[in-house]
Amino acid sequence: MPNWKLALGAALLASCAQANTVPEPQVRETRQPDSVTLEDQQVLFWDDATRADRFRRMEDYFAGTEVAAAPDPRRFAAGEPFDAATLAQVDGYLAELNAAGIMVIQDGKVRLEKYRLGFGPQQRWTSFSVAKSFTSTLLGAAVKDGHIASLSDPVTDYLPELAGTAYDGVTVEQVATMTSGVAWNEDYADPDSDVARMLMIAPREGETQSVTFARTLAREAPAGEKWLYKTLETNLLGDIVAAATGRSLAAYAKDKIVDPAGFAGDLFWMTDLTGGNVGGCCLSIRLSDYARMGQWVLEGAQPSVPEGWFGRAGAPMVDLGEGHGYGYQWWSYPGGFFGGQGIFGQYVTVVPERNMVVAIVSNYRVATDAGLAETRMKLWRTLIDAR
Repeated sequence: MPNWKLALGAALLASCAQANTVPEPQVRETRQPDSVTLEDQQVLFWDDATRADRFRRMEDYFAGTEVAAAPDPRRFAAGEPFDAATLAQVDGYLAELNAAGIMVIQDGKVRLEKYRLGFGPQQRWTSFSVAKSFTSTLLGAAVKDGHIASLSDPVTDYLPELAGTAYDGVTVEQVATMTSGVAWNEDYADPDSDVARMLMIAPREGETQSVTFARTLAREAPAGEKWLYKTLETNLLGDIVAAATGRSLAAYAKDKIVDPAGFAGDLFWMTDLTGGNVGGCCLSIRLSDYARMGQWVLEGAQPSVPEGWFGRAGAPMVDLGEGHGYGYQWWSYPGGFFGGQGIFGQYVTVVPERNMVVAIVSNYRVATDAGLAETRMKLWRTLIDAR
């Protein structure tokens, strides 16, 4: 997940033109307000109150693309509430996580929906790296639509400007699983890390910032042999989808995710200096739409992706040990369930065994923490084991 200390290039975003896309109905580009400063955009350094306020209105601080809600939003019936003991445990975990909201759907019905921190059902909350799971779902859609012939294709088939770089010879699937073998530093606290610099680079003409930055990287292992978490690679995956389809990620998501999943609210997705959506981060939707995304994925995400797509996308294609793994931009967990996750505690968790989806948005007091990861695992297990 990127160090949003970068601020997506701050005020430069306001003057960017959308690259390689054309205007589409129900899609509009939003500009960063002139009053927003670099300091306003130092996300990792916002205090608790600032995060709680701004995470629900990132469009007021960053440029992006907004697409309209589904014309026929999906509605869920009320399910049986959890028992008092389970709810008490859940409340304790939500307090530890400093969660803004949770929604649990089981058997297609809402068993729990709760809001905290002044957040409400009509507001959006930023995703951070939960956006990665959206981008990989769009990859599946591009495969089904025939825009991407095979995940075994070299990335240079879609991004020819990467020829001669460390990504030459890397496949689309290896980018999707973050096993390119390219060296990378994802330290959010280090201002000199790759993740802290990738969206500071001035893009070359005709390239996205991610492609321009990828030119600076070196290989440390043969492609396919080493897993290393790299937000750049999801950005590149988004660039591959955009290049293959000729559409922005947000516009493609309107057709392939927002409408078929039945989102009730509009989707906002940040853009980089070239005006393209940032595949690795930062779309904003309602809590209920995170839950709709999870339910739709649980059901197979039809008709958008190939049949059985999540049998690989949500599987531990990379074994990270102790039951944890990584698929196509989805994390897999002990117990056979999987999900998207982002810093500061955003989660869309899909539990096929229990026909359950858990959506959580939070304002962790730190970007990530092992103790908080343990708490959310306890929360998940409490809900999964409850009757």
